Amino acid sequence: MTNIQKIGKLCVATELADFINQNLLKKIDRDEIKFWSGFEEIIKEFSPRNSALLVERELLQEKIDDWHRSRRSEKHDAVEYKRFLIEIGYLQDEGDDFEISTTNVDAEIALQAGPQLVVPVKNARFALNAANARWGSLYDALYGTDVISEEDGCQRAGNYNPIRGNRVIEFAKNFLDQRCPLKEGSHIEATAYKIENGNLKIVLGELVTELSNASVFKGYVGDTAKPSSVLLINNGLHIEIQIDRESEIGSKDLAGIKDLTLESAITTIQDCEDSVAAVDGSDKVEIYRNWLGLINGDLSDTFLKSGEQVTRTLQGDREFTSPSGDIFTLPGRSMLLVRNVGHLMRNNAIVDGNGDEIYEGIMDAVITSAVAVLDIENRNQLTNSRAGSVYIVKPKMHGPKEVEFTCDLFEAVEKLLGLTRNTIKVGIMDEERRTTLNLRSCIRAARDRVVFINTGFLDRTGDEIHTSMEAGPMIPKTKMKSSAWIAAYEDRNVDIGLSCGLQGKAQIGKGMWAMPDLMASMLDQKIGHPQSGANTAWVPSPTAAVLHALHYHQVKVFSRQDEIKLRVSAGIDEILRIPLLEDPKSLSAEDIQNELDNNAQGILGYVVRWVDQGIGCSKVPDINNIGLMEDRATLRISSQHITNWLHHGVCSKEQVQETMERMAGVVDAQNKEDPFYEPMTENLAASIAFKAACDLIYDGLNQPSGYTEPILHARRLQKKH
Repeated sequence: MTNIQKIGKLCVATELADFINQNLLKKIDRDEIKFWSGFEEIIKEFSPRNSALLVERELLQEKIDDWHRSRRSEKHDAVEYKRFLIEIGYLQDEGDDFEISTTNVDAEIALQAGPQLVVPVKNARFALNAANARWGSLYDALYGTDVISEEDGCQRAGNYNPIRGNRVIEFAKNFLDQRCPLKEGSHIEATAYKIENGNLKIVLGELVTELSNASVFKGYVGDTAKPSSVLLINNGLHIEIQIDRESEIGSKDLAGIKDLTLESAITTIQDCEDSVAAVDGSDKVEIYRNWLGLINGDLSDTFLKSGEQVTRTLQGDREFTSPSGDIFTLPGRSMLLVRNVGHLMRNNAIVDGNGDEIYEGIMDAVITSAVAVLDIENRNQLTNSRAGSVYIVKPKMHGPKEVEFTCDLFEAVEKLLGLTRNTIKVGIMDEERRTTLNLRSCIRAARDRVVFINTGFLDRTGDEIHTSMEAGPMIPKTKMKSSAWIAAYEDRNVDIGLSCGLQGKAQIGKGMWAMPDLMASMLDQKIGHPQSGANTAWVPSPTAAVLHALHYHQVKVFSRQDEIKLRVSAGIDEILRIPLLEDPKSLSAEDIQNELDNNAQGILGYVVRWVDQGIGCSKVPDINNIGLMEDRATLRISSQHITNWLHHGVCSKEQVQETMERMAGVVDAQNKEDPFYEPMTENLAASIAFKAACDLIYDGLNQPSGYTEPILHARRLQKKH
């Protein structure tokens, strides 16, 4: 770090120091000297604790590795293995029953069930799109995706296709009939909607009818005789019927309906972690500046779209008239959480008095919380939390001691910023094996702050592979989702969450749908998430949020949670079943090569953008050219899986190297239309991205918990400088 400012004993990147002093602290009216001295004290107090927790991770991993190595010639003994994990403190006693006591939680988190977006906050355009995805057009979501088949003249390409449009309208009105039925007839037959004496009347030709359930009608916009909008509610989610007989669509509709707008992305995680590439002060300032703009309400981004310049800003709240004639508003934006970096990584944006880069998670906790002061103290233009809370999702924590550390850190940040205790809430990512097995104790450690637990198949699988690396070769990655431990893991997350009283106070979440172009499949399959008792689940785009919202109209999640509370809770024995490949000889040479090709292509496709362009999350075509939303979690699985097979002789280093070189050519071809792309195969020996991808495999055994960040950060810094 060459361009620095000395502040106390800290060396701070000038760009970061200027942002904090000239922008952030002035906006939140905090004294510069007190802030930095307090920040320095937090670094001094919590850095040694952070380091000790990382040492504990490594010591436990060494013991597990040694245990497996000493028994490699024996059949795995699950009973003895469990006893061993208890003995070394990896598996802890759950303790007595309890319920969380979190207070001041916004309805979007505690009481509404609906989709959740996760978006890289480093990209202003994406961050704005996600924040504005609270409301979305059902007509657009259907018309522009494969949910509506292109058969029988319903093609998407070209100008507006009325045949496809009619199919969209039919789908949407059938949805209204299912979720907001009429006493008589169908919304398809409606010729007008009007309000009389506070009641919604639906005209069907000569017949005038009402909703089967009058309480579904929540409000309207415009004149009672000819409203421009009718607001309904089902399962806690709003539906807006937009009426405009002069519009292109409305002019051809019997009732003048131009669109159905659904309340969709109830919450959004603005991500500083897995979906971003942030390796130095300038990267961190981009992240913090965008987070500041989102919370203050003045973030904007100007870009070219279809050859025209477009400026995107945050949506305002939406105003309606209630059936009784009172004016009320509904939030126009998604409720924002922010995901901080985990405990592992350091960042050169700030160097402490000992000459050490500080832990990035500590830096994130202080600065993202400081930004949120604008919201807590009502200094911003647009409100985020109406309950006066800051929501920080904390990833990659291993067990209850690390959760306790996070809560202590948040309390110290509250004191620094002058916030009431427990203003900063915590979301616990249940994505590491030691957290899964000790989830109740993890929640207990955050019982006054927890607002979120979430299963993450991708990171959780990466940790599964690394933790059990010495046990033997793993089953193919494609079979992981059907392995016994996954189902138990997903069920236990819900069971523990409900038993700890999260219902009505916090989110119990499920993972991402990774194929943004395959919305018909998502609509068919992702209903399993609300049916599982999860009151939120991740989606890859605003369009996907609209479509996933249909599932929450179909499933009464909180009623489903009541049913689940009656079942026998999933045990840990199934979770402890290591997904070992019982007989490596059962795999053909073709099976092995296909698995290597798939993993290598995914690794290279993601890493080349991360290292060369600083893109932390993007739609990466897989080996079959199906676009997948990739981030570091997917990379962790693929790299650790090849490492595991290489370590146990399922494949050779020569085979892996040949595969990597051949797949580099495939990835180059897939990116040939990107003007900013740097082909790897022009000079593999000089390609920093290719070297990074190989490092992840060949040095995968030595990476802490199998994480990809240390190698990616080092190679990205090399590329930048």
